[in-house]
Amino acid sequence: MAQKNVLGGELESCCTSPMTGYFRDGYCHTDDSDQGSHTVCVRVTEEFLTFSKRTGNDLSTPHPEFGFPGLKPGDKWCLCVTRWEDAFLAGVPPRVVLASTHERALDVVELAELKAYALDLN
Repeated sequence: MAQKNVLGGELESCCTSPMTGYFRDGYCHTDDSDQGSHTVCVRVTEEFLTFSKRTGNDLSTPHPEFGFPGLKPGDKWCLCVTRWEDAFLAGVPPRVVLASTHERALDVVELAELKAYALDLN
């Protein structure tokens, strides 16, 4: 069954370089085993990476033992929706690709909040 994005369409790929997603398939696909709900496709910024590291989730340091290259500004990534919400509340949310953000993100954040930081709206 095709998974849907927050706009109600078919979920589009977020990024394959670096390979992202809970299932490392390039999509923000999810299921009940995805405890972190890696559902928000973002383009990371230095400001966000600094915030994330300072609050206990270092996304910039490579961990080759886990196949994680470390993120740099401009990379796209399927981010945990609660991490995006934390950054939103702190005033440093990364920009969002709505077509690649899974509809389950709406269980935590409002569509209007995501749209305010959307990269793919006219």
